[in-house]
Amino acid sequence: MKLNPLRLLAGRTAQYMHQKRRSARARFHSRAFSRTTERRVLLLTLDERIPQSQVHPFHHYARAIRDGHDAEVREVTTAAYLEGHWPGLDGATTVCLQTNFDVSEAELQRLLDTIRARNPEAQLVYLDWFAPTDLRLAERLSDNVALYVKKHVFADLSRYGEVTLGDTNLTDYYARRFGLEMPETRFAVPPGFHDKLLVGPSFATADFMIGTFAGPAPLGGADRPIDIHARLAVKGTDWYQSMRAESVAAVTALEDVQSLTETGVGQVQYLRELQHAKLCFSPFGYGEVCWRDFEAVANGAVLLKPDMSHIRTEPDIFRPCETYMPLAWDLSDFEEKVRWLLADEPLRARLARNAFAVLHDYVAKGRFVQQLAPVFR
Repeated sequence: MKLNPLRLLAGRTAQYMHQKRRSARARFHSRAFSRTTERRVLLLTLDERIPQSQVHPFHHYARAIRDGHDAEVREVTTAAYLEGHWPGLDGATTVCLQTNFDVSEAELQRLLDTIRARNPEAQLVYLDWFAPTDLRLAERLSDNVALYVKKHVFADLSRYGEVTLGDTNLTDYYARRFGLEMPETRFAVPPGFHDKLLVGPSFATADFMIGTFAGPAPLGGADRPIDIHARLAVKGTDWYQSMRAESVAAVTALEDVQSLTETGVGQVQYLRELQHAKLCFSPFGYGEVCWRDFEAVANGAVLLKPDMSHIRTEPDIFRPCETYMPLAWDLSDFEEKVRWLLADEPLRARLARNAFAVLHDYVAKGRFVQQLAPVFR
């Protein structure tokens, strides 16, 4: 196949300009503290898509944070902070840190020691961006952090510290459901750690998504020719593959329903399809909350998802039969719920409208600033 040199040049130019803008933002966010505010918040982050969805609202609402809490915010990657001195960022009053979920004891201790040496009076806040609901770093961080921010937690906090097959509540359920062998795991949670838990925002605050929820609601109506959108990746670990394969099978088993299940389409086409879909089926990923949940709401498709009543999250788009349609985890009611929704346009319109309204209210009113107030205090 012959390559179009102009198209190739355009692609390289766009990539180059994106990298320049990204580098410019990084330099701006890592500039020295001005020392004109009472509080100075330093973010030590991972420069990856999922962790950054946790970080972006600190910059998006920087003016409101300054006005409401007399605090300024700076950010540098954890790796860069460890390798450089960054004298302009010393003396923070709060340091928020991210690490990889499998961070070693030596790596974690080096980071904590470096933070303490440069910011001896700072309160430390851990930003847990991980997919699962577990608190796998609680025991290691309990004596070091004042707050532990997580995207979603168990509604029943007594579930923490339970023994599971595999390392999450999801691996436990699906290992038992599909007869898979997994080692028993228990993440200890020290006494009093629950008092440090703070529920923070999830994917809705990503840089490419937050503006959508600040704007008008997507159009609904019956002119959506795709009945159910379910382009689901299946490959993965044994339990994930079994869970996703069962999900795809539930969709393909429906007769006289227009569905999309194949993967491999680009992001632009994927989102355009959601704009023309009545329903979006979003099974679990490696954790309960997925990008797909918010992509569905942003594009006006009704969210159809395994029951989320065991989860507490904010902003909460998982209000049963109000903002989404819950399913039994074994999908035994899948066909019933799909056909109910397809036959009831007013119900679909209400669910889609309510879900978008939750996120619009959160973003437009800057509720993040109050939600994370303990970080700034």
